[in-house]
Amino acid sequence: MKLSARNQLNGKITNVDLGAVMANVKIEIAEPGVITAVITKESAESLGLKEGDDVTAIIKSTEVIIGK
Repeated sequence: MKLSARNQLNGKITNVDLGAVMANVKIEIAEPGVITAVITKESAESLGLKEGDDVTAIIKSTEVIIGK
């Protein structure tokens, strides 16, 4: 599958925390180390996400906020 999003980070899932509606998915990547994606519980279940899965975090945004 080709995507228009250029920000793609390959990593491995270290934790999936399913809530009533949302799921927090922790993905270990080279830099910055770990990112957390908050997705719907339905999407997490549909993808069958589990610890140890190799995944790609795809970041598509119309805004970039920089802090220092």
